Amino acid sequence: MTPQVTAFTWVPAFAQGYVRDLRVRWALEEAGLDYEQVLLSLEAVKSAEQRRWQPFGQVPAFRDGEVEMFESGAIVLYLAGKSSVLAPEGEAGLAQVSSWIFAALNSIEPLAWACLHFEPHVTPKVEGEGPSARAILEQRLADLAAWLGDRDYLLGRFTAADVIMGSVLRELVEGGALASFPTLDAYRRRCEARPAFGRAMAAQLAPFAENAPA
Repeated sequence: MTPQVTAFTWVPAFAQGYVRDLRVRWALEEAGLDYEQVLLSLEAVKSAEQRRWQPFGQVPAFRDGEVEMFESGAIVLYLAGKSSVLAPEGEAGLAQVSSWIFAALNSIEPLAWACLHFEPHVTPKVEGEGPSARAILEQRLADLAAWLGDRDYLLGRFTAADVIMGSVLRELVEGGALASFPTLDAYRRRCEARPAFGRAMAAQLAPFAENAPA
């Protein structure tokens, strides 16, 4: 069967272009794989039927006749194992891609989320109790920039790891976290300039325009 990816029919403006089905669409576009979007309302995604596919009532979920799965990082990693465009062939190459996917999702994204949504509202319990989420994030970004160096992409050539890391770094633009890391901002821009990213973005945004509230 043609792979299916769940997505929303419409979301508020602040979320448009950032819903995480974009990551899966991008990987599929890079790999040249056709797919069908399964469009769901904000209410329908939480139905009992959809929760049998995605237990948390979110998007994306994915199926291709062989697997049914959810979580964007897991789906992109699965696709990487099926496409030499998304990962070097062999266990060693896939292991490197896996490491960077998990790094993006575990070492960068939670800190970015904490800085954006929580840190401005948190008062330290004890003076000097430890580094803030912002300080830890900046150190992680410095480490990432040092690794990237003069590479175009994390592993030299584009892989599924860049789909996830590039997506995570996009979420840091508004808060200004990338302003001190021109190497990372250039990397993020390079990822977004890829034709496959443009196609994925257009595919996500089209239903939002079509179903916008009157």
